[in-house]
Amino acid sequence: MYYRVRVKDTIRIPPNKFSEDLDEVVTNIVQKTFEGTMRKAHGIIVVADNIELVGSGIVIHGDGAMYQKVAFDALTFKPELQEVLDAVVCEIVEFGAFCHIGPLDALIHMSQIMNDYVEVDAENEIITGKEKKFTLKTGDPVRARVVAVSLNELSSRESKIGLTMRQPALGSHDWIYAPTEEEEKKKEKKEKKEKKKKRKGKK
Repeated sequence: MYYRVRVKDTIRIPPNKFSEDLDEVVTNIVQKTFEGTMRKAHGIIVVADNIELVGSGIVIHGDGAMYQKVAFDALTFKPELQEVLDAVVCEIVEFGAFCHIGPLDALIHMSQIMNDYVEVDAENEIITGKEKKFTLKTGDPVRARVVAVSLNELSSRESKIGLTMRQPALGSHDWIYAPTEEEEKKKEKKEKKEKKKKRKGKK
């Protein structure tokens, strides 16, 4: 889920930037420093905006740089346990499928893909259900539920997020919106009736 939060922190402004426009320098440093970083309380910072200076900067002896407190609005993304969200399959591997969920990647283990035995073809990047013949491949949009979240503040890429698609109304959009067996039978009956009517009309 996306959130908008107010963040306060300190940045380092190097001496070679003192002659430049301070607001522009601060904006660039804040965006480069914090965008893409992870905070367990808020999730990954996607965008930093509305940046303000807080008080006066401090120059530390022996460093020469200025340390400036700042406050800014952060658009963050933090997946929550049990949250249902849409994702896109980005990679098929031997043990499941990786998906893009916003700015992060999550794993759907092969045991959590569908209520069916599955065959994983990592080389051709496709997963197939043995009985229902449902397929999952890279680029497919899916709907899944978050079942595990472990955010890594040191490296957002090392965060581990687990998803499941085994419950009703979850899975590939092709499965969710596919007609049921009853709907298929009704459709077949309707088509047969229409064919009979056409035949009678020709006679």
